[in-house]
Amino acid sequence: MRVASDMDYKIVFAALETVCEDNIAFLCGSDLPYGAVAKRLVTCLRQIQEHGQALRPVVGSFTAVFHHYDFDAQTPGNGYRTLVKVLLSCLLHIIHKGRYIVSNYNSAFFRADHNASEMEAYSSALCQLRALLHLAQRLLNDNEFGQLYALQDGDLSGRFVQEYSSMHKACFYGRCLGFQFSPALRPFLQTVVISMVSYGETFGKQQSGLGLAALSLLTSGKYVMDPELRGAEFERITQNLNMQFWKSFWNLTESGLLTGFSRIASSPVQINLTLTVPPVTLRLPLASDPRLTATISPPIAHSGPGPVHMRLISHELRVGQESEELLSYSRDDPPPITASQLPWVQKQPRSPWLLIHFHGGGFVAQTSRSHENYLRIWSKELNVPILSVDYSLSPEAPFPRALEECFYAYCWALNNCHLLGSTAERVCLAGDSAGGNLCITVSMKAISSGIRVPDGIMAAYPATLLTTDASPSRLLTLIDPLLPLGVLTKCINAYAGTDSQTVQPAVESSSLSALGRDTAVLLGDLTQGASNWIQSFLDPTRTTGGARSLSSSQRSYQSDETGRTPSLTSTPHCGSDSDYPEGFKPLRSECLAFVNPTSCPIIRNPFVSPLLSPDELLRGLPPVHIVASALDALLDDSVMFAKKLRDMGQPVSLTVVEDLPHGFLSLSQLSKETEGAAEMCVEQMRAIFQQEDQRPALRKRPKLEETYQSSSPSSG
Repeated sequence: MRVASDMDYKIVFAALETVCEDNIAFLCGSDLPYGAVAKRLVTCLRQIQEHGQALRPVVGSFTAVFHHYDFDAQTPGNGYRTLVKVLLSCLLHIIHKGRYIVSNYNSAFFRADHNASEMEAYSSALCQLRALLHLAQRLLNDNEFGQLYALQDGDLSGRFVQEYSSMHKACFYGRCLGFQFSPALRPFLQTVVISMVSYGETFGKQQSGLGLAALSLLTSGKYVMDPELRGAEFERITQNLNMQFWKSFWNLTESGLLTGFSRIASSPVQINLTLTVPPVTLRLPLASDPRLTATISPPIAHSGPGPVHMRLISHELRVGQESEELLSYSRDDPPPITASQLPWVQKQPRSPWLLIHFHGGGFVAQTSRSHENYLRIWSKELNVPILSVDYSLSPEAPFPRALEECFYAYCWALNNCHLLGSTAERVCLAGDSAGGNLCITVSMKAISSGIRVPDGIMAAYPATLLTTDASPSRLLTLIDPLLPLGVLTKCINAYAGTDSQTVQPAVESSSLSALGRDTAVLLGDLTQGASNWIQSFLDPTRTTGGARSLSSSQRSYQSDETGRTPSLTSTPHCGSDSDYPEGFKPLRSECLAFVNPTSCPIIRNPFVSPLLSPDELLRGLPPVHIVASALDALLDDSVMFAKKLRDMGQPVSLTVVEDLPHGFLSLSQLSKETEGAAEMCVEQMRAIFQQEDQRPALRKRPKLEETYQSSSPSSG
């Protein structure tokens, strides 16, 4: 099957019409087996045919103009393109399935109910995508030409949130899960969704770690076998479970056993130290005149002065990394045995480069430990020491605490680069998602403080606008299993300090029990999710009993006695069907989402949403290299921010990779596509390290290290 983006949309729609006509003609014939299934398929195919005929001119209107919203002619990518790409991907799946049905219907091995349910699921997905295309048309008409966001139109963004809250989404998390992404990632996405719904079902239950793991293992099996149930439960979880659940689930990646597996699979390193830096005042030379210094205070927001935690990763043992001074910062007790204590490890000179990393996780979850797998690879491929900052997380430590800690860590690294195995002639900041935001805002603070700015920034799919303002790519939050709008707004509100929920750790009998619980639950789910291929050999003719036992408040649909794909109940909703063409209504969910609008003024602070920064705060940024994904809901953040910098005359590049979800760096070892995207990030960082220095004040970098050391107290 050809990639949708490479095909003329007219060819796809023509093929869809032909497949529908061929199937309807065949299924209306006499003496066919599976009579009830044939009727279901005819009804479904006529709905698909109607959607296709209505969507063809809509897609044509987008393809005529969406190139005006690209960063440049060499970088095709924006939310309008993405919506068309996703729609065509859905149509290609329908065409493929339709051809299979008409060719194999009379086969002895034809799974009638399974194939009818598949086609009905894609029909529901097509209906919802049609609604998204109409919402995107509204954006296209209401926004200024060339603008992807309605930054000043609160009414437009409010309607977007309202539609998200009421529209049916479960069809995208069942049989159609991940259809828009690279095929190699679909088993992984299914594993994540099964793990999440199983964990959500057992979350909060007061059981021992072993009992909870066993319960989760049992419940995950039904989600493998029943895609509709999985989709309905995932919709409920992503819409209404609180921040405590999300922090708990995402932090499963921190469990010792899982990180142990990650370390085995990733590149070995000679240095992997966790450090704690005390909160002392630092002094750094001014960029304009190194004879003068600037005072950098330790982080103080919300909780007062406190230490900053970091992790040093280095593929090679370098001078300084074996020092007692560095080990004195270690937060391991006793200090770990390092490569410096092994006589056969050869010590290398200090690197002229230093990479400082800020991890993603929505500002609310994860640490450097979760991102270790690709940091180890980076250290080897770039041959550079990496300092990754474990900043404090929200909602316990909202803005500006994380920014203060990351900026302080950056300043401390400049002063103490000799301990990190570097002379810091070149310093690059790198981060993904929330970490990409922090790379940009830390550089903005360096500019405003008058100190040296980094030599470049590599930001992977960065969050540059922390609002619920509508954009075409953000419409993808309706169908994205990794970044639903309900979850995104919870993270944003937590970082802004407007999340009123108190997050408490789960009650456990001991830390060992907690570790066993987290690891066992996830591994149990992964075991079930990894075996998802089994269902392709099964014909799940199920009834409304057994696993289909969710209450009506948790389900958005009910099954009938035929076992067919459930149809939505007709319930009140908060969306407005009058905004759609006559005769068309999107499917509505009975389980409404509660999305707390991001209305807090902090959200529009330039150091929270750099896309909203006035030019003077961004002027002087180093070269910014953004690597985004065409299927990421935050794609338009990257496109608009890159355009803003370019229009100011700031050095910036944008690379858009295809067919990958938000967070692809953490998936770099799962497929050739994610590996290739991760390599693009490495190449951007290599370009930063190898660029010629254009700043006269910093040409004599080897001596700069001495300047930093002499201008700072030894305790710093």
